[in-house]
Amino acid sequence: MDEPTQALLAELYADGVHHDAAEPDRLLRRRNLEPDTAALLAQLVRIAGARRVVEIGTSNGYSTIWLALAARDVGGRVVSVDTQEWPGVRQNLRRAGVSVELRLLEAGAYLADRPSGSVDLLFLDAERVEYASWWPHPLRVLRAGGVLAVDNVLSHPTEVADFLALVSADPRCRSATVPVGKGLSVTWRGH
Repeated sequence: MDEPTQALLAELYADGVHHDAAEPDRLLRRRNLEPDTAALLAQLVRIAGARRVVEIGTSNGYSTIWLALAARDVGGRVVSVDTQEWPGVRQNLRRAGVSVELRLLEAGAYLADRPSGSVDLLFLDAERVEYASWWPHPLRVLRAGGVLAVDNVLSHPTEVADFLALVSADPRCRSATVPVGKGLSVTWRGH
């Protein structure tokens, strides 16, 4: 990663931390990934050769940029889905020099409308208590060999418990929790 991109990501992360510390409404916080988690997620995109990446939860585009840079390395693209367009997100993506398809709609509806096996890597970083209601679509949209990544599994275990139970009950799934940042669950979807 070049120095200007590193500087932009550091700026966005620091701005997010500062913003969130002053914002009492949890839903208005940026809640960006920690840099180590973002770097790991980007490497997962590269290792899996994930050309069709879907992110649920755009915020200010911090994790979106990490994903888009990695997807570009493997000839892929990113679709980022959120219920609202956060101030500055398009500018942040332009500053990073990445092309991302932003979709403004409810994530469950977006996933339900995706064809089976149409996603190589799905990253969930939105309203955690909603994930279980999207079932079975988060797994259905993944191709065999695809990756499902879920953030905040150690910081908010009760909020993701129902969803992770659904994932672990599926015999096609092999999951591990990586103790990086707030905890990243990584699932490989078998055949």
